[in-house]
Amino acid sequence: MLRWSFSSSEKIIYLTFDDGPTSEITEWTLQILGKYHAKATFFCIGKNVEKYPNITEQIVTAGHRIANHCFNHDNAWKSDAETYLNSVEKTQYLLECFQKNNTKLFRPPYGKLTYKKVKKLRQNNYQIIMWDVLSNDVQKKVSPKKSLQTLLKKTKNGSIVVFHDSIKGSATLKEVLPEFLKYFSELGYEFRGIE
Repeated sequence: MLRWSFSSSEKIIYLTFDDGPTSEITEWTLQILGKYHAKATFFCIGKNVEKYPNITEQIVTAGHRIANHCFNHDNAWKSDAETYLNSVEKTQYLLECFQKNNTKLFRPPYGKLTYKKVKKLRQNNYQIIMWDVLSNDVQKKVSPKKSLQTLLKKTKNGSIVVFHDSIKGSATLKEVLPEFLKYFSELGYEFRGIE
């Protein structure tokens, strides 16, 4: 019902970026991904897509996947089902103006969902994408060094790894992402978006 990772005998990592696009860090992220020929899935906040259509277009043009992360980074535990699903659908409509996909990918903000909302999302043909590796780049208590150590230790074939292309996570992301990409590239890994 919820996708936490992909089983793979191949050296493939599924990079994901939450909370963008933002003018402060998304374009930098695209440059670093390009340097390593890495593809990713960007779980976008709808209001940011509205605010930064040019950056959203850059993500798509660079060959990455854009996916749904609610309109206002809504917390499923604090909103009723109708309001929450309206937020998801509003964002999906915006995303499809930029990229047509056969599958609708959704990641709940904060990783929070309720059974009722999962059921409704599945009825509306959403694939719910979670993760098995968190970078903790938005956690002030986690240093970039500790973030990188955790990423290198826990990432494996088929992992879904979460970073954030947000202001809050930008300082750590700038230190950690290039090192992460370099390390796994040298081990022969491929970085893919989720289809």
